[in-house]
Amino acid sequence: MWEPGQDTGPAERKAPRWWSAPERPAWEEEPSKAGLAGKGIALTIACLAVVFPLWIVIVTSLSSRKTIDEAGGLVMVPKGITFIAYRELLSGGQVTRATIVSLLVTLFGTLFSMAVSVLCAYGLSRRGSLAHRWILMTMLATMFFSAGLIPTYLLVQSLGLTDSYLALILPSALSVFNILVLRSFFMGISQELIDAARIDGAGDFRVLWQIVMPLSRAVLAVITLFYAVGYWSAWFNASLYLNDQDMMPLQNVMIQLVQKQEPPVGLGQAIKTGQLSGLAIQMAVMVMALLPVAVLSPFVQKHFKKGMLTGAVKG
Repeated sequence: MWEPGQDTGPAERKAPRWWSAPERPAWEEEPSKAGLAGKGIALTIACLAVVFPLWIVIVTSLSSRKTIDEAGGLVMVPKGITFIAYRELLSGGQVTRATIVSLLVTLFGTLFSMAVSVLCAYGLSRRGSLAHRWILMTMLATMFFSAGLIPTYLLVQSLGLTDSYLALILPSALSVFNILVLRSFFMGISQELIDAARIDGAGDFRVLWQIVMPLSRAVLAVITLFYAVGYWSAWFNASLYLNDQDMMPLQNVMIQLVQKQEPPVGLGQAIKTGQLSGLAIQMAVMVMALLPVAVLSPFVQKHFKKGMLTGAVKG
């Protein structure tokens, strides 16, 4: 009879704590101290290579004109913090308008791309769907062959999309790679589960909404991030299809600043009077462009392994 304190054997022992190191397989040797030190040094160098440039950008954007002039350019050691660059950028004018444009294009573009991609991937994942093999082969062909820049521009122009925000969404609304990842993940869902839902009277849209999508949250989160980052970082479509400077997204305004062109409306006088440094404005716009991606990425990071690897292998 079991008594309190008696060892119940390896099979019933408590699981290791989250802070304890995982047990190594019998065939794997213990790492040497030199190997552990080398890994630590390599990871430290990699982290510094990523964090140090970002640190310089943030510190320079928060520095006064005097501090930037004393440093001779980019500031590595902060000497006082001022938010004048961000205050001027967000007080109105071209940068504020460009930020709103980028946010709206990213929001509606991501929603549209995800809706079409999910519907397309689900249809292609059902083997009995009409001409799904021919449609899939046609989509795969577009990954290796394209019409080119001039035919694409002529098509957008003939559709009347130039100088329209739709030109920032429709030409890049779909990614065949993302559709293939979604399709592979959908094909890995148990067919018996879908058949049981159909027996209960569920149609295709109900199966997709209530069964397939809840089981695919990981891959949906990853693909959503891919689309959102793509729309937020896009600048080429705007430079190609938009002629009105007031319609330009944030990335195009940032390019103008980095290339040291005419400063945005409302900031030129502040720079001339010495209240602002042009370099601080450039760095502040870069921080604003990086901030949404830096905020969203940690929340989706846990889904990358499950979503991308599982979605790419299955099917």
